[in-house]
Amino acid sequence: MAGGAAYRAAIAAALAGILALCLIGCGGGASTSAGDDGPVILATTPVLGAIARDAAGDSVEVRVIMPNGSDPHEWRPSARDVAALESADLIIENGLGLEHGLGDAIDLARESGVPVFTATDHVAVRKDGAGDPHFWTDPTQVRAVVAALPAAVRAATGTDITASAARAGDDLLALDASIERDVQTIPPAARVLVTGHESLGYLAARYGLRVVGAVTPSLSSQGQVSAAHLAELEEAMREAGVTVVFVEAGVPGAVADAIAGQTRATPVEIAVETVPSDGRYHTYMTALARRVTSALAGSGG
Repeated sequence: MAGGAAYRAAIAAALAGILALCLIGCGGGASTSAGDDGPVILATTPVLGAIARDAAGDSVEVRVIMPNGSDPHEWRPSARDVAALESADLIIENGLGLEHGLGDAIDLARESGVPVFTATDHVAVRKDGAGDPHFWTDPTQVRAVVAALPAAVRAATGTDITASAARAGDDLLALDASIERDVQTIPPAARVLVTGHESLGYLAARYGLRVVGAVTPSLSSQGQVSAAHLAELEEAMREAGVTVVFVEAGVPGAVADAIAGQTRATPVEIAVETVPSDGRYHTYMTALARRVTSALAGSGG
């Protein structure tokens, strides 16, 4: 608790310093928000940014605070990032502890009057301890978030994104059907998952895959790995006939490789938090799902 209070005090002081410099260097009171250019929505993660862009179209500017490919479980903001949160018209956060290092900064922005839209308030959360935050691997859960966004955007900015959000919702239904067809190419016995950390639970639940376990037995890549857990995981993999281990950012590659070597499984890297260059959720999710389904289908079961 004391450490958290100290961190909040530090970022508040840094924010005050940045705002003071802005008043001096920008002629006093100039906003880094929409200003003359229109409203700005600030999404915490690249995936949330992609979802928001698909939903909003060209109606508002969507910016992302975390660098693409970073691990949201461990990323922490700079003072400039804190200032950006403070000046946004609307913040879109994931919630359920995903943005652990951003929590205090978002709280400060909320306390100063910036509206915050929490995506996981609008999904059917998978209960696993505190709740699984990785909802975006299920397009139907994303569709629920997209349906809720227009009201939040209208309240925060006065902009109506209803039509573009509806189009995005239709696209998500088509994406869901496409992934379902791809999953059917996997032999039934091969529809089993082992991941770096517990990141594909929503995908598994939606498409009938079975999660055997994870290298890091946690909803965060920062969880602890024990020798006893790894021994249990290896045994479970052998019993289930697992031949692929999916590895995400932030998971110790050496540990994943060791498990793969012990069980003769193939390590396959997946980008759970990295968005393709076009910045679209549809492209992101298509690539992730095909990476998973092609690896499992090739394993033969």
